[in-house]
Amino acid sequence: MASANFTNLPLKIANGSVNFGSDTFKALLVSAVPSESNLDSWIFRSDVTSEVGASGSYSTGGASVTCTVGATDTTNNRVPVTFGNPANFTSATISAVGAIIYDVKGSAATDILITFVDFGGTVTSTNGTFSTTFNTPLYINR
Repeated sequence: MASANFTNLPLKIANGSVNFGSDTFKALLVSAVPSESNLDSWIFRSDVTSEVGASGSYSTGGASVTCTVGATDTTNNRVPVTFGNPANFTSATISAVGAIIYDVKGSAATDILITFVDFGGTVTSTNGTFSTTFNTPLYINR
């Protein structure tokens, strides 16, 4: 599966629950790719069943990421939303296939899932540094 937004995202944007310009975002690492059914049914961080365990400097819930809203692309009718890379996790033993970016609202039961970032395979570190690169923006289309 390629990277994909959670189905509930447009509703959360429309009702004002998600504000890319001012909210705080985090990325958590997962050991399994969410299924299409998961993308449709998972809404909150508490729904995620495959977060990797805490190891080294990686703690449950992941790490903060910056969010930048780009200019409107009138040719492709979309707005790019780009997330910065999370900090490297040191002294970590981790195997992850991707990351889930979420909007921090206060707890796992209220944090809103935004998008799944597919690493294109399993990325592993063994008592070393785990790092990721997010190189594709999330697009909000009309």
